[in-house]
Amino acid sequence: MSPIIEVDGLVKHFGETRAVDGVSFAVETGSVLGLLGPNGAGKTTTVRMLATLLTPDAGRATIEGLDVVADATRVRSVIGLTGQYAAVDEKLTGRENLWMVGRLLGMDRGAADERASELLERFRLSDAGDRQVRTYSGGMRRRVDLAVSLVGRPAVLFLDEPTTGLDPVSRIEMWDVTRELVGDGTTVLLTTQYLEEADELADRIVVIDHGLVIAEGTADELKDRTGGRTLEVELTRADDLERAAGLARGLGDRRVTVDPERAALSVDVGDDTEFAAEVVARLSQSGVDIADFRLDRPSLDDVFLALTGHGTEDPTSSPEVAS
Repeated sequence: MSPIIEVDGLVKHFGETRAVDGVSFAVETGSVLGLLGPNGAGKTTTVRMLATLLTPDAGRATIEGLDVVADATRVRSVIGLTGQYAAVDEKLTGRENLWMVGRLLGMDRGAADERASELLERFRLSDAGDRQVRTYSGGMRRRVDLAVSLVGRPAVLFLDEPTTGLDPVSRIEMWDVTRELVGDGTTVLLTTQYLEEADELADRIVVIDHGLVIAEGTADELKDRTGGRTLEVELTRADDLERAAGLARGLGDRRVTVDPERAALSVDVGDDTEFAAEVVARLSQSGVDIADFRLDRPSLDDVFLALTGHGTEDPTSSPEVAS
């Protein structure tokens, strides 16, 4: 099956700023691609080009085989977009916002009303559907904003940092809704600077920084690039720390680091879980009292730091002019 989205060498300048610098990737039908990067990395500019809101300076992109420049009108009929901030009319009710979009898409009055009711129910907004949106909570506004982007039943949905500013409960609600959409066959391109969000939702991740793609793969593949698993051992007595580190180093050529404040040591074990078990057994047999131990994989935070040398809120990132 051909990818539903294909991006090849997209470039976009704003004056002397090269906001997107040859970005390429593909998205399979019915999947979630996470476009991950710090503020100013080029995520929103890339989405705006794919959504036909900006014209690329170079490169090419297609959605369902339609060129986003040459076939822009047809592309708009198969996509939906939820931006970083709710774009609904706060003076209208939730139902009126949905109904208005349905009419703009060419639905008759009855079809628009039926679709509005369907989406209000789906997003658990039926009870609030006849209230003005300005009375909604932040999470409710994001849900109705997402519902608006789905009125036309798009095959591809762009979610551009959809949970920015939401509280943890509302964020999890948005994640659940996204999973439901994908389960129904919608393809999602998700931009985010929240590493946990990409880990939770994305089938594949493209990491961009300063307008460039610097890594691509599944979350597990990216984590494996950072060095595999780490055994974390917390000791009951801090006095045992140096002896425990010596015992661990004596078992093999593995990096061992100590944390005196926590009375803990970390051992890089890669994919060798038997070695991790051997370390724990040796410490126990040697009289080292272990308070706790666990086997950790690198987080996407570790991956991003290893790839870029900075976190996802790097203040030195170039400004994303189109945000």
